[in-house]
Formats: sequence, C-alpha cells, structure tokens
Amino acid sequence: MRPLTEEETKTVFAKLANYCSDLKSLIAPLDDGDRYVLRLNHARVYYVRLSIANIATSVARDQLLSLGTCLGKLTKTGKFRLHITALPILAENARHKIWVKENGAQPFLYGSNVVKAHVGRWSEDCPEHSGCVVYSMADIPLGFGVTARSTAEARRLDPIGIVCFRQADNGEYLRDEDTLFAG
Repeated sequence: MRPLTEEETKTVFAKLANYCSDLKSLIAPLDDGDRYVLRLNHARVYYVRLSIANIATSVARDQLLSLGTCLGKLTKTGKFRLHITALPILAENARHKIWVKENGAQPFLYGSNVVKAHVGRWSEDCPEHSGCVVYSMADIPLGFGVTARSTAEARRLDPIGIVCFRQADNGEYLRDEDTLFAG
C-alpha cells in the first residue's frame, strides 16, 4: 500500500469532482486530529484514516486484501473507474441527485438506465453529462450515474427517454460478487 502519485491524485479528484460538491471535506482534518488519505493497493484506490493506514504498513502488500473504503480502480491506461463501494462517500457529498419512484428502483438495481417515467424528482439546474447519485424516494442511495440530459431538456423528454446513464448500482454487490473485491 502506497500513497498516490501527483498524477494519480489528480485523476482521482477529477473523477470525484464530477460527483461531489466539496472535495475539501473529504481530506480535511477530523476533530480528533486524524485525517482521511488515499492509498493505492493492487491498482485499487482506498479512502482510509491515516492512523489506520500507518498501522497497515506492517502487513505485506500481497497479504493485504482491503483497507478502508474502496473508491475505485486505476486502469492500466491511467484512467480512474469508480466502484459501487464509493457510494456512501458520493451520497454524503453529492452535488446532483435523482430520486426514482418505486417502480423504477428495481430496473435500476438490475442494471438499467433511469428513464423519465421512473423519476420522482431531481436536483434543479443539473447540467448534461454530470455525475449524479440516484436515490429511492425514501432517500436511500441506490447507485450513481451520469445525466443524459440537463434538467430543462429532461422535462420536455418523452416518458421512455433516458435521463441518467447508470454507472454503478447496489445490485453489483450480487452480480459481481466474485470480481468486485478480487485483485
């Protein structure tokens, strides 16, 4: 486990900035003097307390399976792909949100995109191709995606028009359980 390089950090924060409104709160010092840091192990980026990361240095890299919250994976081409395990952090700091009705939650959890007929409400002034977190009407985060249309365009869309492209959903825990945490 090692700290991210400057280039890797820029790549991760660029992706997170698409979804989160305040990135400073992610790495700000906590009340007890500790802070959260980003660490890389087996091409996966982890969001973990610094005190715990320091303790984990006593474990060999090949023996360490996971530590903290897995935000995603750095690809061989240098891009960053968010995992569903980052949902609690994204939901806490989400800039744009979409709430789906009960009849739209199940198709979304099975891997479908969000269509206008399933939207209960959404954040105002949401631009096209920006990151958003998808919630149920009971404010339970279901996943995240990228908006297909701006809020103004989506209002004029027909009911079967796609308003959000799915990136990840909670159903991945079941569909991808063999590969989600594997190296």
